Amino acid sequence: MVHVTFVQSTGERRTIDLPPGVSVMEGGQQHAIPEVETDCGGVCTCAACHLYVDPAWVDRLPPIAKQENLMLALVADRRATSRLSCQIKLTDELDGLVVWTIKPEE
Repeated sequence: MVHVTFVQSTGERRTIDLPPGVSVMEGGQQHAIPEVETDCGGVCTCAACHLYVDPAWVDRLPPIAKQENLMLALVADRRATSRLSCQIKLTDELDGLVVWTIKPEE
């Protein structure tokens, strides 16, 4: 199992265990993380599942693909740590991943 911690707008940190191969978006929805949304069902045609990856994990993720980058261009609060949670497929190497469902304080 891969442990993923979601930091929510309330400040609550919630860690869930997910099997490899599941996207962060799917896992968040399966475990009722309220701020993990999707309009397109995870096919990278919207930006509803936008979140921020903890800076310590950004370089461990695969590079942003062209379609994801196009969708992220629609996000008003895009940062260098912005990703679409539907495009982050979990692997054993991502065990301990931390993501923010809202913009973290600088």
